[in-house]
Amino acid sequence: MSATTITKTVFLNAPRDVVWSFLTEKDKLARWFHPAQDDLKEGEDFTLLDQHGDMQKICWGKVLEMRPHESLVYTFTVKPLNGAMTTVRWSLENAAGGTRLSLSHEGIEEAAGQAAFQMLSALDAGWDAHFGRLREVAKALQPA
Repeated sequence: MSATTITKTVFLNAPRDVVWSFLTEKDKLARWFHPAQDDLKEGEDFTLLDQHGDMQKICWGKVLEMRPHESLVYTFTVKPLNGAMTTVRWSLENAAGGTRLSLSHEGIEEAAGQAAFQMLSALDAGWDAHFGRLREVAKALQPA
């Protein structure tokens, strides 16, 4: 693994099928990440929208692999990368009655060129914020 690959892991108090739905269904993506135009589907392009602005395209890519409740892989770019693609890999594992969700985001240095460190820092902070919202969503799913 490259030193410029972002890796994150979060433990969620929800079963893998529920976590999977939050990674792939447009309405659930909007609750923690960004609204999607459609549910994610293997082999198809996807677009995520900026919910804090005017709902313009903010992230996009193509779903390369979907293994329901196990792993999801897609190409991914954001406006500052000017269409240069990176790769995001998600893995879901059972963990003590919940789910261990891991993220690997690679290819950022190659995609960003001279701005690589700035882009790595921004994406790293962004993933932290999104994971925090996902934790809150998972917590809200649990009965009191």
